[in-house]
Amino acid sequence: MLDYAKVFETGLSYHDFLAKYGTPEQQRRWAGIHADVRLSEAQQQLLSNFKRKMPVIVLAGAWCGDCVNQCPIFDHFASASSVLDIRYFDRDANPELAAEMSVCGAARVPSVLFFSEDWFRCGLYGDRTLSKYRQMTADFAGAACPTGIGSPERTLLDAVIQEWLNEFERIQLMLRTSARLRKLHND
Repeated sequence: MLDYAKVFETGLSYHDFLAKYGTPEQQRRWAGIHADVRLSEAQQQLLSNFKRKMPVIVLAGAWCGDCVNQCPIFDHFASASSVLDIRYFDRDANPELAAEMSVCGAARVPSVLFFSEDWFRCGLYGDRTLSKYRQMTADFAGAACPTGIGSPERTLLDAVIQEWLNEFERIQLMLRTSARLRKLHND
C-alpha cells in the first residue's frame, strides 16, 4: 500500500499539472472548459462552509477528454474552499498510483481519491458521473426509459458540476461527523 501522505507531497497544483503535461492545444481546451464552469452562489457557499481539511488526489491525463471536461471543476471547488487541498498526478507517469486508483479494472481518468487530514482513505470516485454515463448511453444506445430525475433543460456541465460537488460534500460530511475527528477537534 502506498504512503499517500508522501505521494501527495509530490503532486502538482492544477496549473502546474497543465504546464508540465499539457501541450498548448490541450491547455487551450482545459482553459475553455475552465471558463465555462460556473458555481452557483449556493454551491460556493457550501464549499466555503467546509470545515475539515481534505486532501484530494486527482489522477488525470492532459490528453483525456473526460479530464478536460471535469478537472477544471475541481479547481473551482478548491478556489471556493479554504480546506480543500487538491493535487494532480499524470496517470501514465504514476503507474503505481494508477494501479491503486483503478476503476472497473483499469487505470481510468479522472479518478479522485479523498483523504482525512490524517491520511485515512475516505473515498474513490471516477471516472465519469451518472449524468455523463446517461448521456453517453443515450448517444450510442438510444434513449432508455426516462428516469424522471433531473430537469431536461439543465446542461450536462451543470449536472456534472453538481454530481462532483455531491461527492465532495459527502466526504466532507463524513469527516465532519467522524467521532474520531470530532474528538480531535473538540467539536
